[in-house]
Amino acid sequence: MNTDIGKLTFGPVPSRRLGRSLGINNIVPKICSYGCLYCQLGNTLKMQIDRESFYPVEDIVASIKVRVEKAEEIGAPIDYLTFVPDGEPTLDLNLGREIEALKPLGIKTAVISNASLIDRADVQEDLLKADWVSLKMDTAIEATWHRLDRPNGKLDFHALQKGALAFKKRFKGFLATETMLVKGINDSEKELEATAAWLAQLQPQCSYISVPTRPPAEESVEIPEEETIMMAYHIFKAHGIDTELLIEYEGDDFTFTQETRGDLLSITSVHPMRKEAVEKFLTKSGGSWDDVEALLRENKLKEIRYNDHIYYARVLKKPKKR
Repeated sequence: MNTDIGKLTFGPVPSRRLGRSLGINNIVPKICSYGCLYCQLGNTLKMQIDRESFYPVEDIVASIKVRVEKAEEIGAPIDYLTFVPDGEPTLDLNLGREIEALKPLGIKTAVISNASLIDRADVQEDLLKADWVSLKMDTAIEATWHRLDRPNGKLDFHALQKGALAFKKRFKGFLATETMLVKGINDSEKELEATAAWLAQLQPQCSYISVPTRPPAEESVEIPEEETIMMAYHIFKAHGIDTELLIEYEGDDFTFTQETRGDLLSITSVHPMRKEAVEKFLTKSGGSWDDVEALLRENKLKEIRYNDHIYYARVLKKPKKR
């Protein structure tokens, strides 16, 4: 596979929401409309809200087809083709075209979005083509939204809420939301009651409550106490919301489809891996720890200690000016 095309996809990887997910990296790293405190990819390198074409549609589709074929060859099932890139996927002007182009593969498509552009008609039209959409809803209080998600200054919190409601009315697929809890920021009873009341209006098919299980952008980010997480769960359920907790590690079953170092960089660019997951991956791929050491020396991979575990993440470079 051409290296440039190969970096556009990764996996399949284990997903706590989607089973076996083949990831699609349709955004130049790390361009986003938010700068979330807890982002597992680190701080946003370029903040923007204008949509643009980042990669040719044919390159995205070619990369996916190659990985699907490789996965089929080794008997690795794929449940979803998931747009979960190094930034906000709806910034991609070609998102709708890419989803359409993947339909002949017969695999469901998913988009995991921060919901920052959901008030825009063209974004809604693109997302309507997907089978499964997740919208990030960390809070229903505007001041907390600014503190936790650190949005682009041109975004309008209330417009996004209206946009989400409008999208829900039209969407025929599975709509999920995700609320990331950060200790001392959005995990108080008042905060959770407000968030749950808002989600009860939106009525997603499932609302996920998650905590930062991988290294966050800011070292100050902490996981809430277990009692707080359970309080959040019960508050959501009390508002009639179908709720699930995403608080466990998703596992180590990463699939090898390309070549060891290329696959490691593709996966860790959007999905930091625990040391034990890397070790299992190396066994599958026929690689060795020398591959990791080489990537560390080349400053392509970095080692991070977080929550009593060692993780490996790709070193993201600032995007070149376009």
